[in-house]
Amino acid sequence: GNYEDLKDAKIVVIAAGANQKPGETRLMLMEKNAAIMKDIISNVVQYNPNPIFLIATNPVDIITQICVKIGSEFGISPTRIIGSGTTLDTARFRSLLGNHIGVDPQNVHAYVIGEHGDSEVLTWSNIDIGGVTLEDFIAYRKIEFDENIKQKIEDGVRNAAYKIIEGKGSTYYGIAGAIAKLVDVINRDNRAVLTVSTLKDDVEGIKNVALSLPHLIGGEGDLGVLPIQLNVKEKLLLKKSAEIIRSKIDEYENK
Repeated sequence: GNYEDLKDAKIVVIAAGANQKPGETRLMLMEKNAAIMKDIISNVVQYNPNPIFLIATNPVDIITQICVKIGSEFGISPTRIIGSGTTLDTARFRSLLGNHIGVDPQNVHAYVIGEHGDSEVLTWSNIDIGGVTLEDFIAYRKIEFDENIKQKIEDGVRNAAYKIIEGKGSTYYGIAGAIAKLVDVINRDNRAVLTVSTLKDDVEGIKNVALSLPHLIGGEGDLGVLPIQLNVKEKLLLKKSAEIIRSKIDEYENK
């Protein structure tokens, strides 16, 4: 196919990107991927001026931010450029926690926010199980739950991608499922709450940074961030995560 085939597409998924080569710095890789994004977006808008772009290329937060900047040159709203972010991490969190407490993950409301990467934040303080706090549910069901179990779940969420890459070289099935979910939500205007990566004006004092928070997603793309309640520790961790992404963006923009 070619770009003209996308003229009636509501959604364009970008999963293209270069892999890091031996001796290549992270900045060199970012520059290479930025050029790929500009080439794709500039070609798409020739035939389709206002699609919703879903970004799956890693590092997804930085690439999403780069795509927002490129998109602005063609009049595309930032609300129509959405990174897959921590949607897969959130699904893993809910699955591992649900398995431990014996509940269908669909009834586990828990989020992973921040960077899709090592600094991501698991929001333990506001988890609910069908409207009941995690603490109350554990007590009511007499479930064993201590810091070791909590850490095991955290490690499972954070290290899942590394284990998959070690085993088969890449993580294409999980992210494909996450993107398929996003496409379905947008096509059906389902108004689902998903932890996607978009450009934020301010995250805990860090300005102009793309990362994941719970968003309402519908037929027009990103409909807004939900005001998630975090404890002091989680706020500090989110700020640190935002600082890490912002420093990488600064490195790219100030090259």
